[in-house]
Amino acid sequence: MLTLQDAKNKFSAVVDAALSGRPQEVTRRGKPAVVVLAATEYARLVAVDQKQRERFTEHLLAFPGETPPRAEAKPRDVAF
Repeated sequence: MLTLQDAKNKFSAVVDAALSGRPQEVTRRGKPAVVVLAATEYARLVAVDQKQRERFTEHLLAFPGETPPRAEAKPRDVAF
């Protein structure tokens, strides 16, 4: 893990390491902030996520249980 300052000072080395298959973790104020990884690895991860994610309509249709009862409202009289 690198501090933000170290990553700034050695950015070329950070990029080279990421391109060689070793993602680089960077911290800010002692807490994990970002990960630098190769663009090809990022594209692979996005593609895997897209394949695993179901569509929102499929998610809604998979809702367990019966259809909830609808309220029976009577229309009110309207005088014009």
